[in-house]
Amino acid sequence: MQIHHHWTGIGPAHRGASVAMGNFDGVHLGHQSVIALAAEAQAPLGIVTFEPHPREFFAPAAPPFRLMNAEARTHRLEKLGVAELYELPFDARLAGMEAETFVAEVLVAGLGVAHVTVGADFCFGKGRKGTVETLSREGALHGFGVTIADLVAADGAEISSTAIRAALAEGRPRDAAGMLGHWHRIEGPVLHGDRRGRTLGFPTANMALDGLHLPKLGIYAVKVDVLTGPHAGSYDGAANLGIRPMFEVPHPTLETHLLDFSGQIYGEHLSVALVEHLRPEMAFDGLPALVAQIDADCARARAILAGL
Repeated sequence: MQIHHHWTGIGPAHRGASVAMGNFDGVHLGHQSVIALAAEAQAPLGIVTFEPHPREFFAPAAPPFRLMNAEARTHRLEKLGVAELYELPFDARLAGMEAETFVAEVLVAGLGVAHVTVGADFCFGKGRKGTVETLSREGALHGFGVTIADLVAADGAEISSTAIRAALAEGRPRDAAGMLGHWHRIEGPVLHGDRRGRTLGFPTANMALDGLHLPKLGIYAVKVDVLTGPHAGSYDGAANLGIRPMFEVPHPTLETHLLDFSGQIYGEHLSVALVEHLRPEMAFDGLPALVAQIDADCARARAILAGL
């Protein structure tokens, strides 16, 4: 997959794609239906998306809401067969661009799109005044096709990033996975921590949660993909997502213990899938009680993951 960070300077070999356009936060089943329709055109499959998310640009002080960072989104889109990823910089220039100008300058002059597919609720351009009707009209004017994808529902309710966030916040990762079409994953590098887990006999891979929507805090059974380094592969694990109340960690982090693993993975990139919320975080009467509970958590996680 070729990744482009602007709409200018795109070489002829990377123009002319059939693109799905949107934010694609989570790349859920609704997003996947849009991408699948875009793939039906007789042209390379492309994605037009934005970084940062427009909501982050307009409300930078708002609580984190993203389901995945740009790295995780890229990995998910690559698995769907995307050939060209146009990750456009959402800045004041783009935010102030009228819908018709966006079509002419970005989609036509910049990317030379052959076809554009969007969801039925897609809006774009300054003040979100551009609608699917606007896009269809401009497509006919400029000579590219437009497909409007129906919204996707599950159990009678529309699949949306908002519904997925709610499921995760309530500790229902399996329900979130049912709407995503895949496990909810947190991706990033393994950071150096205080090594407290190692001294307790349960070394952990520590990851930041900056900018991401926080699932319910607590202990999870997880599936772990080590994406880089000599230990690359898939592992089962148990993870603490939270602040570790016994140790007064100021900011929530994800600390994952890989079951039956003893390698060194500092600095490597991990993808951690939340499978089941086991229990909330809690404080214990001393380290022996904590160690006993961690051991029980690992045993329960092992049993759950063995049944997948």
